[in-house]
Amino acid sequence: MSTEMPKPQKLIVVSGPSGAGRSTAINVLEDLGFEAIDNVPLSLLPRLTRDELTCPLAIGLDVRNRDFSINGVTDLLAQLRVRDDIEAQLLFLEANEDTLVRRYSETRRRHPLAPDEPAIQGIRKEAELLLPLREKAEFLLDTSDLSPHDLKASLTEWFGEDGGSLFGVSVQSFSYKRGAPKGVDMTFDCRFLKNPYWEPPLRKMSGLDSAVGTYIQTDPRFEDFTTKVKELLLMLLPAFRDEGKSHLSIGFGCTGGQHRSVYVTEQIALALAEQGWQVSKRHREIDRVYSGSVQQGGS
Repeated sequence: MSTEMPKPQKLIVVSGPSGAGRSTAINVLEDLGFEAIDNVPLSLLPRLTRDELTCPLAIGLDVRNRDFSINGVTDLLAQLRVRDDIEAQLLFLEANEDTLVRRYSETRRRHPLAPDEPAIQGIRKEAELLLPLREKAEFLLDTSDLSPHDLKASLTEWFGEDGGSLFGVSVQSFSYKRGAPKGVDMTFDCRFLKNPYWEPPLRKMSGLDSAVGTYIQTDPRFEDFTTKVKELLLMLLPAFRDEGKSHLSIGFGCTGGQHRSVYVTEQIALALAEQGWQVSKRHREIDRVYSGSVQQGGS
């Protein structure tokens, strides 16, 4: 007779600052088969999770919840994480100040922590309040540059069928002009490589074009750099997985995020996938809506 223990049921607590996309995330998780409950009073949550869960559960919590407190949320998470029948994890969504201000401006809503003040005041208060919770998150996602489609793709990768229980790796390119993306576990600077931007035929291409890749490969430092990065990551990924981490995010940056970082991201993502790792990739600047012009300085 088999004595194998039943697999614990997933319970995802979704939190983060107002305007970062919590409601959208809750809807996505509901589409993925989770029972989704948003803005439930914190005092009712022990009752909701008292009995064995019959399906995955997603709970949305933010400062607008009745009786919300950081200590209350962290205590709840601590209680859930010691249970054998539940795999409780915290998904924390965030966005930069400019994005949050723009979103509040577009919706013309008042910030719950600053109803009679400019939204930026509430945004800063909330960021400081939620910092201890952010530090306890297994999943951290910056939605500043994500469309609803991008957000859904990320959550599907993490929490879709067979997701969440696998160790996922995301690799992304970015521009240092716009700053390193938040929530990235490690970054590599590609700005020392030969810059295709200064070659007129390549300027408006990207690292996804073979001509750009061929040009970057002519840099004598390219092969040694990518080989050592691959070796480092292949050494570290099993260690992070064994430590209990569910996801690792890796960023490659260059000046404009269009050429060098894009090509290196493609090469590293391919190398990790060939070794059997579950890899997703994203090119932050390319994914943005291009105006057709390239920033001065290139990538």
